[in-house]
Amino acid sequence: MRFLLQGEIYVIFLCFRRLLIVVIYLQVPTVRLPGQSIEITQVVEWRNGESRQVTDYLAAEEPLEIRIVHHGSPPVPLSVTMRTPGHDRELAAGFLLTEGILSDSGKLHEIRTVAHESTGKRNIVEAEINGTEYDPEYSRRNFFAASSCGICGKASIEAVRARGLRRPNPDLRISPQSLALLADKLRDDQAVFDKTGGLHAAGLFSVSGELLVLREDIGRHNTVDKIVGWALLEGRLPLSNQILMVSGRGGFEIVQKSIAAGIPVLASVSAPSNLAVRLAREMGLTLIGFLRGERFVTYSGAERILTSQQLFERNAN
Repeated sequence: MRFLLQGEIYVIFLCFRRLLIVVIYLQVPTVRLPGQSIEITQVVEWRNGESRQVTDYLAAEEPLEIRIVHHGSPPVPLSVTMRTPGHDRELAAGFLLTEGILSDSGKLHEIRTVAHESTGKRNIVEAEINGTEYDPEYSRRNFFAASSCGICGKASIEAVRARGLRRPNPDLRISPQSLALLADKLRDDQAVFDKTGGLHAAGLFSVSGELLVLREDIGRHNTVDKIVGWALLEGRLPLSNQILMVSGRGGFEIVQKSIAAGIPVLASVSAPSNLAVRLAREMGLTLIGFLRGERFVTYSGAERILTSQQLFERNAN
């Protein structure tokens, strides 16, 4: 009898706790979860001719300001990007490398998150760089022009060419069978996407198809910067023996960022742009699109994809 009473009390407690959570959701329209990448909100869902109020999950989106400290000078704002909070140091570090502010980790003295002076939110990253030429006024003008009106294809490729980036590892080889598994592996590990349905993802894989690191973000370019920043801070650059898989399309900027990180193979679930294909072919990057199930299209660098004959010879040896 005593055990039954305790069980009833426990059931009542659980019911009260669930009721309290529901009341909180109804009273507070949007609640940020501790992980900062997801918010809970109330929405009205229409289904099969009926409307009802349900709990939904939103991908968080907030601005991140990147500031540069050069040889001990006061912090100078460089750029503001909209991102999903989380891995902010990686995002800033990757952005600085893929955009040419940094060439390697040795020039990054320190990178830190800073609270905003008025709001207290940690939406600022300060990067202290040494041993590199840096013109803050030129950088700000360059980023503003590129983000507000864009630049033509010829100028874009010439700008990448002028940076003197190395061609990716020409000796890497990967089987079509390993490539065909990447999209499903990427999708299976998208924890925030599972909740919200509203985030891009990028995953770094070994040639055998092992997922090394995955990052999600509201911005598809940010996912790549977060992975490159992770590699930079972990001392893993260049990524000359890895494959990058992205959930969106393989656009020019993602190709450029991949080349800057030394990645030899870039795959996406959608189509690349014409400018992305031109840059990939010029720089020797293997660019793959429409990677879904047992099908993909190789737009450049097909020599890195093992043929049936090459696979047969490998297995015979």
